[in-house]
Amino acid sequence: MSKKAFIFDLDGVIVDTAKYHFLAWQKIAQALHINFTHEHNELLKGVSRVRSLDIILELGNVEASQEDKDKWLIQKNEEYLSYLVDMNESEILPGVLNILKLLKDKNQGIALGSASKNARPILEKTGILFYFDAIVDGNDVTNAKPDPEVFLKAAQLLNIDPKNAIVFEDSVAGIQAANIAEMASVGIGEETILHEADYIFKDFTQISTTFIETLIEELKD
Repeated sequence: MSKKAFIFDLDGVIVDTAKYHFLAWQKIAQALHINFTHEHNELLKGVSRVRSLDIILELGNVEASQEDKDKWLIQKNEEYLSYLVDMNESEILPGVLNILKLLKDKNQGIALGSASKNARPILEKTGILFYFDAIVDGNDVTNAKPDPEVFLKAAQLLNIDPKNAIVFEDSVAGIQAANIAEMASVGIGEETILHEADYIFKDFTQISTTFIETLIEELKD
């Protein structure tokens, strides 16, 4: 059996920590008298913390010094981390564990490719860190998605050609990054949003064993 690289984004793919990011950003926005909705939050998917703050400030036409921005970025992260304290395996999205177990059983390369700087503690708290052969997070990259750096580094750590890699993503920027890297892209979410992906599933419960086996066998060696 051939060995491929299966690379997973974190927020919104493996765990639903996206809701905690939203709550933390909303608290910052409210303090600045900026209306920040779930629709606005879509703009932040797959985007760095620094750029996310800039987007929120633009929404409210708020100008700020770098000193203020740095302060708000720290506040946002502290607020976000406070939500993670009680995380456990119940936070893992439906169907994800079955796919991770299947890939492990088939001796496939499993990596995380996420913009999150809190990836390791989240994987530890949810009890799935041991599934991952490589972790590339926001601490390891300088370029945000759709730049493919995070996925290319993950494939490199697994010692697998990018053309033999499969990426699971819930953001447009993440799908674009996978496509730029010439990796197979699997969108997790709405087809209307993730239409650039090679394959799209509403969630992992819709992904069959046969589909995974096909990915393993069909990609070029």
